[in-house]
Amino acid sequence: MYLGDFIHLAAMAIPIVAIAGAFLVAALRIYSQMRVRELEIRQRIAMIEKGLVPPPEVDPARFEDALRTGGRFDRGSRAGRYRSAGITLIGIGVGLMVLIGVAGDAPNQGLGVGGFIAVLGLAFFLNSWLDRPSAGAPNPPAPGGLSSPHQPGDGPVDSSLPRS
Repeated sequence: MYLGDFIHLAAMAIPIVAIAGAFLVAALRIYSQMRVRELEIRQRIAMIEKGLVPPPEVDPARFEDALRTGGRFDRGSRAGRYRSAGITLIGIGVGLMVLIGVAGDAPNQGLGVGGFIAVLGLAFFLNSWLDRPSAGAPNPPAPGGLSSPHQPGDGPVDSSLPRS
């Protein structure tokens, strides 16, 4: 094995190891977040079994939103995700058109590959415009048992009175 072959092999191995390492770090982070959430849930269950009232979730606004919507995402946020994905894909497609067309000295192939990805991005972008919710559409009702009969502005809640 010559030194030139070793340098070529090492040059190819560096990006492969870097990409594999990035996936490994991402997988470990997801696993650790899952484990922390599992332990938080077990702690809440243990508090309930002991008769204690656990505090609300860490992010009260997100907790209230989850109670109101039943844990579902609202349709408005989906259009924004389509729009950002479309703009990103258009940028990647145009970049590939320029890269393959100029650096690879193959303008037809660059137009084909980059153009396909840019058109896919344009489809996502148009989908964001078509997926907007209607202005008068209310949020769907929460599943049974998640909504409280007490509304803000009703005054103080007297816990000694039975709820109807």
